[in-house]
Amino acid sequence: MDKITYKLKIKRPDKPPSEFPLEPGIYYIGTDNSCHLRLYGANIEDRHAILTITGREDLWIEDLDSSYGTFLDGKKISGRAPIKPGQSLIIGAFEITIEHAATYDNSIPDKEPPQNLEIPPLANEKTTDSPVQLKVNYSPKPDADSSLLQSIKQQIHKALVERLDLKRMTIARIQAEELRQKALQTIKEIVAEVKDRLPPGIKAETIIDEVFAEAVGLGPLEPLLADPEVTEIMVNGHKQVYVERNGLLELTGKQFMDDSSVLAIIERIVSPLGRRIDESQPYVDARLPDGSRVNAIIHPLSLVGPCLTIRKFSARPLTEDDLIRLGTWTKEIANFCKICVLLRRNIIVSGGTGSGKTTLLNVLSNYLPSNERIITIEDAAELRMNQEHVIRLEARPPNIEGRGAITIRDLVRNSLRMRPDRIVVGECRGGEALDMLQAMNTGHDGSLTTVHANSPRDVISRLETMVLMSGMELPVRAIREQIASAIDLIIHETRGSDGARRITKVTEVVGLEGDQITMQDIFEFVQTGTDTKGKIIGHFKATGNVPTFIEEIKTHGLTFDLSTFDPSRQK
Repeated sequence: MDKITYKLKIKRPDKPPSEFPLEPGIYYIGTDNSCHLRLYGANIEDRHAILTITGREDLWIEDLDSSYGTFLDGKKISGRAPIKPGQSLIIGAFEITIEHAATYDNSIPDKEPPQNLEIPPLANEKTTDSPVQLKVNYSPKPDADSSLLQSIKQQIHKALVERLDLKRMTIARIQAEELRQKALQTIKEIVAEVKDRLPPGIKAETIIDEVFAEAVGLGPLEPLLADPEVTEIMVNGHKQVYVERNGLLELTGKQFMDDSSVLAIIERIVSPLGRRIDESQPYVDARLPDGSRVNAIIHPLSLVGPCLTIRKFSARPLTEDDLIRLGTWTKEIANFCKICVLLRRNIIVSGGTGSGKTTLLNVLSNYLPSNERIITIEDAAELRMNQEHVIRLEARPPNIEGRGAITIRDLVRNSLRMRPDRIVVGECRGGEALDMLQAMNTGHDGSLTTVHANSPRDVISRLETMVLMSGMELPVRAIREQIASAIDLIIHETRGSDGARRITKVTEVVGLEGDQITMQDIFEFVQTGTDTKGKIIGHFKATGNVPTFIEEIKTHGLTFDLSTFDPSRQK
């Protein structure tokens, strides 16, 4: 069968035209590196148009919704239009014409053409961003790189928005499943219409799945949320998505279509919770339905685009045995912590960001007796407890007028009127610390909370600072007396350089001597080195110090192996 080749003429302003041979294929036109016909200059976008040549006398030009337009014989085209050899095509400052070059026997093997042809700029022209610089790559089978795929997805998503008003349908409270079905069917129809114009290597099924995920789900984050090995997801603008896997960060190849897509997904997360994010409130804390913690921050505070951080929680909450298996603690330390919870010791779990404080708090809270009334207080509810008598309270941010905020401190105060047996505060980070200390000192013992700190000793300093944040001008000694009387145990957790979370110290607050709070370490983790893969080598050991409340174990009818405190027993 005969095959037609074409001749591409490109005329630049006040310059002689350039000619290139052109074979049937799909050619993206624009300034982006992935385009096959690269034209530089004003009024030309990254991906401006698509030129399609299929079979004999079958040529099409499609404008990719460019701001400045594509003109055929002086008329601006909309969408896809047929083009005949010899017609004038205007893109930016360039005039493009396509003419027949030759007809030859298709059975004769083609000579491999050069991959790139480039016309160097003149001596007085800039090498970049010049309306007369031209680079042509006319390979009819382009690689399906991520940027090309993103461009195609953008066009399909825009068509979806035009045909199916997702936002209006959501506001109208259409059933979620019906909304998903309508969106999926519309996407399939759009892809079917353009399937013959998709570049080789890009599968229609892939585009359908990814556009559908971004339209009604969480887009490229969906497979990451489903991956049990991923513990944290970090979106830095629409082009960068990092994950934490096995405690270490890694860059994924996932991307969003644009910043608007990231913002749409953020709004999809926070809206059902009655929260908002916009320029007047450019950051927000929220949660996913499975309890995963979400933080988002957008322009003008974020200069790299919308940023989204999701701290995942496993479908099955981690248990005491899971933490033993992961090397977070030992069976002996777990038993000691359980005894402390049952003895109604007031416990603080401390550590840095991402050290596993909330996970450990969740495990400790499951030691609470099922016959007690438990009240949990959190910024974003994420604790999952097995007891039946649990009251879950969640703080509320201010509304659009800046009013109506309910803080952690407000909830702590209110919880004292709810006849709690135990109070569990997700995190103390402000003036609520004073109310927590007072509650612990006035009969509400056995409370649990977390504090950001670098060491058990640093917890004391942090608590002093947070009490001062309450606005009460108390002397330092009075604050320390409150702390020494209220806090019984500090469990400090650290994320090591190998990504593993470990309890590095279990410290008892003994009391106040002079103006200093005295403390003693009960257990600690001793690092002895690292292996060839960077994994920390070490062991847990008892320090030899015995808790001051050891006699209470017997009086409460509990049993505990006192040899656990023997420092010669290294684990």
